[in-house]
Amino acid sequence: MRQIVLDTETTGLNPRTGDRVIEVGCVELHNRMLTGNNFHRYINPERDSEEGALAVHGLTTEFLRDKPKFAEIAQELREYIQGAEVIIHNAPFDLGFLNNEFKLLGLPTFTEHCSGVIDTLVNAKEMHPGKRNSLDALCDRYGVSNAHRKLHGALLDAELLADVYLSMTRGQNSLSMDVEDESAGSGGMLEAVALAEVIVLAASADELAEHESVLGGLDKAVKGNCIWRNYAEA
Repeated sequence: MRQIVLDTETTGLNPRTGDRVIEVGCVELHNRMLTGNNFHRYINPERDSEEGALAVHGLTTEFLRDKPKFAEIAQELREYIQGAEVIIHNAPFDLGFLNNEFKLLGLPTFTEHCSGVIDTLVNAKEMHPGKRNSLDALCDRYGVSNAHRKLHGALLDAELLADVYLSMTRGQNSLSMDVEDESAGSGGMLEAVALAEVIVLAASADELAEHESVLGGLDKAVKGNCIWRNYAEA
């Protein structure tokens, strides 16, 4: 299964009032393994960032001035995410901006290019109700180091979210952590269990003798056969 962990940075909070995407960062997972085939672009939004947004991402108008406009990277992004399942933290925010950018270019919406969307914020709230579920909070909870995260950055946040997502969903793995085929449903899980090596350690003669001695003491205490004799016979 091909999955893309995605994050964006924007000039503000609302695409309906003219705010634009200024950075897109994507990390590719194939069968839950990082491939290194990432996508990262800075984008000239042709407008200034709001003061609050600038304080979050630090991407100034001067820095973005010579970067490509969204129209120049749209086709590359479309090809990269085509048919993949996309993983986003607080998906409505990023999707709202990306769908708007595609709409401005007369293209099908961003979500129409994906096979599905996973919102890790929704998942985290279900798994940890009543707790903080920001990306930083999840990094702390799952032991993902974010010490180098001074400002928000789309690629950095996508990389952190990829680690968090894999930790959050670790229980979905089979007993064999090396088995990559998880798309076969319960059948694949049973196959993985069947392939797992089971090691049986038989009791030694001394251990069996000690066990019998313990059972004998229990028999004496109950003046008959203790209940463990039934299990031994079975």
